[in-house]
Amino acid sequence: MAENTTLTNALKEYFGFDSFKGNQEAIIENLLAGNDTFVLMPTGGGKSLCYQLPSLLMDGVAIVISPLIALMKNQVDAMRSFSEEDGVAHFINSSLSKAAIEEVKTDVLSGKTKLLYVAPESLTKEENIQFLQGVKISFYAVDEAHCISEWGHDFRPEYRKIRPIISQIGNAPVIALTATATPKVQHDIQKNLGMTNAQVFKSSFNRSNLYYEVRKKNQSIDKEIIKFIKSQEGKSGIIYCLSRKKVEDLAETLRVNGINALAYHAGMDSNVRSENQDNFLMEKVEVIVATIAFGMGIDKPDVRYVIHYDIPKSLEGYYQETGRAGRDGGEGQCIAFYSNKDIQKLEKFMQGKPIAEQEIGKQLLNETAAYAESSVCRRKLLLHYFGEEYTPENCGNCDNCLHPKKQMEAQDMLCTVIETILAVKEKFKAEHIVDIIVGKETSEVLDYKHEDLEVFATGTNEDASVWHTVIRQAMIAGYIDREIENYGVLKVTKTGKAFFKKPTSFKITKDNEFEEEDEETPIRKAGSCAADEALFSMLKDLRKKMAKQVGLPPYVIFQDPSLESMATTYPITIEELQNIPGVGAGKAKRYGEEFIALIKKHVQENEIERPEDMRVRTVANKSKLKVFIIQAIDRKISLDDLAISKGLDFVELIEEIEAIIYSGTKINIDYFINEVMDPDKVDEIMEYFAESTTDDIDEALNELGGDFTEEEVRLIRIKFISEKGN
Repeated sequence: MAENTTLTNALKEYFGFDSFKGNQEAIIENLLAGNDTFVLMPTGGGKSLCYQLPSLLMDGVAIVISPLIALMKNQVDAMRSFSEEDGVAHFINSSLSKAAIEEVKTDVLSGKTKLLYVAPESLTKEENIQFLQGVKISFYAVDEAHCISEWGHDFRPEYRKIRPIISQIGNAPVIALTATATPKVQHDIQKNLGMTNAQVFKSSFNRSNLYYEVRKKNQSIDKEIIKFIKSQEGKSGIIYCLSRKKVEDLAETLRVNGINALAYHAGMDSNVRSENQDNFLMEKVEVIVATIAFGMGIDKPDVRYVIHYDIPKSLEGYYQETGRAGRDGGEGQCIAFYSNKDIQKLEKFMQGKPIAEQEIGKQLLNETAAYAESSVCRRKLLLHYFGEEYTPENCGNCDNCLHPKKQMEAQDMLCTVIETILAVKEKFKAEHIVDIIVGKETSEVLDYKHEDLEVFATGTNEDASVWHTVIRQAMIAGYIDREIENYGVLKVTKTGKAFFKKPTSFKITKDNEFEEEDEETPIRKAGSCAADEALFSMLKDLRKKMAKQVGLPPYVIFQDPSLESMATTYPITIEELQNIPGVGAGKAKRYGEEFIALIKKHVQENEIERPEDMRVRTVANKSKLKVFIIQAIDRKISLDDLAISKGLDFVELIEEIEAIIYSGTKINIDYFINEVMDPDKVDEIMEYFAESTTDDIDEALNELGGDFTEEEVRLIRIKFISEKGN
């Protein structure tokens, strides 16, 4: 290339752009100068160009280490579209045949290839190491570099081997790129790649066009989502769920309610998965329901909303997934549904993993829960998490800023927090600090004799949650910091020490409250969500009368959520009644006539126009999984074995069985109960449910005492409902 040719000319020549975005030019110049480079740039910021352009300008071939086959293919196709020569970019991974790999090697050796994408697993293969040792390497690019850190949201152990392999092949400058890295993860990446002296280029993580909102997750979540999607007609959206099963169930529910939706998860046939992805990209479908397997490297600029059905495991994951919205700079709505139960469920999934991994996972979950429950500007919280300060008080584009809560003065509380952190020599995490302040004698508090401190139990006038709020908001304000090396340990900053000596006003807003509720099973205790309170009350009276006639607790006939749904959608036929959550064909036939008659009369007398558009159709109860479970129970297969065979944990299987029996299907799990439970225990729980006015598990556990586990009580509740109600 001629000496007088500038980078801007090269950008125009190869990619057709007139100017660079953000830090791109400085990053490229640093790499061309032969320096290690660390790039922190949000999704859609133009990371790929930072290694694509230099690869074309430098001698030799650039090795790009990337975690996903789909991502590699997309990148290679994109590079080839910019070049006259197909051989300019290649990839090596497990999907290639021997002949295809030989073709790649020929192009690399001939000098045609400037960019070679390699999966970390392929990089470690001896034959590939030997081949690359004979090739001139211009530089190494480590894409999705957060995969190196166990504190990142997508940790991959094979990424830890990258540095030793680079040393084996031959040293060259390294550029590491990621769209999500907290200060802790950044430190981890640089340390592991041996590039602590690298120049760091950090772009702002603020996506000003994105609207952030967290909603309470309850029984009517499907209805809320359907209603929202129908209000966004013609717009593309992604819905993220944590489990594959939920992905498929929700996609089917959306389809039966007239929404053009497809599923996407790693357990699907690869051809079906690719086809569904292409249909979404080509706008043949509006909505993709997916696990986090979807989206990395998918460049669809006009995604207008991202919904999180389940709260993600980390804020990095959340940021990355919401970042799929509005990449063209247009509107992007990011709505997450949250309940405490989700966090508890995710904590359960971590059981059995190594202690260190559990500890990290718990810390990340705590951050996510804090974000969801906080009433502070969501943008401010997110950016602070990534080590960036957002100064405006009100962003005007999140639920907390649009509906601000009243503030309270917390000057004295912050002084108490700072005093406590200093009293324990800045060596403990937030949970421990709060335990001391509220006077909680945990084993850790007693081990360190922290109950003898003057600050012990000085904050009993406020709940622990309020003290956590003070700590979180003090961190955002810069009075407290978290140690990078020892994640979670609180330190008092210079500003914090100055505040302690001379306190000024410090105002906080109390966190939002999210009551505990069950997610999928129609078993919960809450106020009515019915649209027609008068009808709901009449339906309850009818249920009570009917229960008395048949000698059963009212909840056995229909549960409150089912009555709420009836008082919202007004079903007036048996068929419509079967669309109500928790009402199967058996239950509708057995108890439905009187309820339909009452609803019909109420609708006529009050001239009610039934809301057709709000009627959420549910997928038939006899789905493949439910049929499989019923058949397996008929064959007396152990429930433990049944759960394993379907890839469910035991609690998930119980939830499935509960959904079956609450819909009116009779099943018999006596064979399993007799095997795992004492007959006296069975009788005691059966007696309790026969006399109780509620089927609430927490209440049952409370009444029965500590001799019973939650699983035992739920198993007997299944037996009771099935025998007495179905």
